[in-house]
Amino acid sequence: MRDHIVVSLGRKFAVALTVGLLSASLIFLVLFVGLYKVRIEEERGAASDQINLLFQAALENAMLKRDLVGLNNIIQRLGQQTGVRRVMIVNPMGEVRFSSSPDLIGTVFDAKTSPGCAPCHAQAATARNAFLTDEDGHDILRSVNPVHNKEPCQQCHGPMGGHPINGILFVDWDAAQIRASARTTALALIGSGAAVVIATVFGVWWLLNRMVLRRLEDLTAVAAQIGEGDFDVAARIDGKDEIARLALTFNRMLATLRERIRDVRDREAFLQSLIDAIPDGVRVIDEHYGIVKTNRAYRRQLDLPPGTNLAGVPCHVSSHGLPEPCPATLVTCPFDVVIREQKPVKSVHAHRRADGGAVEVEVHAAPMVVEQEGMRRAFIVECIRDLAEDVRFSHEQKLAAVGQLAAGVAHEIRNPLASIRLALQGILREAETTPNSSGTAITYLRLVDGQVDKCIDITNRLLKLSANRGDQRQLVEVNTAIVETLSLLSYHAEQLDITVETDLDPSAPRILGSEGDLRMLMVNLAQNAFHAMAEGGRLLISTRPGEGKVIITITDNGVGIPSDMQKRIFEPFFSHRADGESGTGLGLAICKSIVETLGGIIAVESVEGKGACFTVTLPSALATISGTGLGS
Repeated sequence: MRDHIVVSLGRKFAVALTVGLLSASLIFLVLFVGLYKVRIEEERGAASDQINLLFQAALENAMLKRDLVGLNNIIQRLGQQTGVRRVMIVNPMGEVRFSSSPDLIGTVFDAKTSPGCAPCHAQAATARNAFLTDEDGHDILRSVNPVHNKEPCQQCHGPMGGHPINGILFVDWDAAQIRASARTTALALIGSGAAVVIATVFGVWWLLNRMVLRRLEDLTAVAAQIGEGDFDVAARIDGKDEIARLALTFNRMLATLRERIRDVRDREAFLQSLIDAIPDGVRVIDEHYGIVKTNRAYRRQLDLPPGTNLAGVPCHVSSHGLPEPCPATLVTCPFDVVIREQKPVKSVHAHRRADGGAVEVEVHAAPMVVEQEGMRRAFIVECIRDLAEDVRFSHEQKLAAVGQLAAGVAHEIRNPLASIRLALQGILREAETTPNSSGTAITYLRLVDGQVDKCIDITNRLLKLSANRGDQRQLVEVNTAIVETLSLLSYHAEQLDITVETDLDPSAPRILGSEGDLRMLMVNLAQNAFHAMAEGGRLLISTRPGEGKVIITITDNGVGIPSDMQKRIFEPFFSHRADGESGTGLGLAICKSIVETLGGIIAVESVEGKGACFTVTLPSALATISGTGLGS
């Protein structure tokens, strides 16, 4: 009940007004009843004084005539008046000489114990009025009036000096009627007062509700809509009073707030667009490991749905899937280093994608201090580069370099060779049609023409190797791509004393993808095998069919790969060439990237000192078209 009242200004005002009016009415009633009671006593006393004067005149007349019967009749008639309970005359010794109640005649009042006696004894010459309870237990208003001794009375009562009072006149009024009248009056006052209070409270509440509370409720409703994020509202302005001016000021404040919020949103959108434009992943972390902001590249690195909100997510949960921060003793935690040393740091990590896979990244972290609400707060800004993207970029650079080389070869060698071939073919035709031409010359001309064709074919293979794959896939004959690619490496293999053999599936398997990617894959795997056989050896490349698959194996009898390194050889920038030369660490990483682009998988088996076998499994063209390949 109290809570129901406290939450409403109108109810609080109504309760306070009611309590105030009732309190004031109660105080007024108490004062009124007291004054009314005193007034009744005064009126009854005045009436008693009038009766006493009349009675004294009759008494003196009766006493002078010694008409005691007439005096008694007067007392009897007086006792029968409405509102009078009893009338009696008591002599100075307290004996009742006359009474409207005969049973009291002759009784004696004890001045110490009898009601009404003490006032006269204390002040005998003055009339007294008091509410009390008589000997029979009735509530009465007793009027006590002394009957003074006068000159005509001295014959019987003695001189006035020794006997100032001849007796005492008692008039007992019925107090029940008096109190009933007072009660009736009080109840009437209470009723009328309650009616006035209710009418006043209702009237004031109605005015307050109409002029104040409803309008405040409108303002409250608008404020609630603003609190829910709806800023396209306005308070209703009704009139020109203080509340109307408050609503006007509220609307102006709301307009300013809308402008500020729009400005903040524009700045926020600009900032988000700015960091989204950065090709590397970006995330900002607060001092409690919570992510404050990320960009599109970071979410793409983790393969998260567009628009995923990572605000408040701990950094270790987002990138590593760990419920607790990364142990600083086991990994280089950028957060820990930056917080502790307050300087930039670079490290390589494996972040976890949404599908559970891992992405190798290079993290550049730096401290950032921002003043917010008068306090300096520390943040960590991480720039996260996907190493697989670096691999792809390196792959594209290599393809571009080979493409430029091939274009140069085509321009510098292929075109002159074509001209030479035309000239040779012309000479050959003329020699063949000329009688008595030397057979040896014709033979040599045909041999030169064949060798020129081989040179032109080699340039064509270089062009195929460097062809930009783009986004369009095509049917690729696996065996043809392998044979032509190995032909480009034949001289290198011969220099290293390496025998290259093939065991190709006669069904001529095909895949759907980029021929340039497949050729670059074979170049990298073959060169990797060459590095493992620096002292010569044997390289076997074979193809065989599977269920909707094309399986390519590259087997060498080189130095092999240590078991502790086999899990890392596909990591970007991990280099451990068997021939001791320093490498970029991108060869096998590029191979893995190409295989995944083609929708396949690559695996390695090796025994140190006995060689290695790389197995590439790709979806066949038929399986890819029907949707049953490895990536389906």
